[in-house]
Amino acid sequence: MALPIFLAEDDPALREQLIQAMDSICDAKVVATAETEAQATGWLSRHPHDWELGVLDLFLRQGTGIGVLRALNTPQERDRMVVLTNSASAENRATCLALGAHAVFDKTLELEDFLQHCRDCRDRQDRERGGKADERVQDKPEGKPEAKTS
Repeated sequence: MALPIFLAEDDPALREQLIQAMDSICDAKVVATAETEAQATGWLSRHPHDWELGVLDLFLRQGTGIGVLRALNTPQERDRMVVLTNSASAENRATCLALGAHAVFDKTLELEDFLQHCRDCRDRQDRERGGKADERVQDKPEGKPEAKTS
């Protein structure tokens, strides 16, 4: 099952690239997007159960991803948020993590790590819902026989 993602990104070209990458690489579906803090907080407050992973840029057209994190109502909501930014300084990372974000990724240097995080979230969602996790992940190493018990 596709992982439902909320994405707050104000750059239209980058937003489209991220949507395509998350869809094709992570089997994720972006269920809503926002360009401003107000749009993001409004959608999230009206749809608390419609997303499993939130992805926030730090600097939006109006407002910030930090403002979105502050507006979230529960620790569970904040823990489902990651920040994907070009401004992943130590100070910004510390602020986001202190506000409850699960992780902070640099758009330029840590995009693969971000995509892996999306895959991990999708696999966890599948396991929790009784579905199959990513078929690329195997339960046991190939070629090794199972231990036999007598």
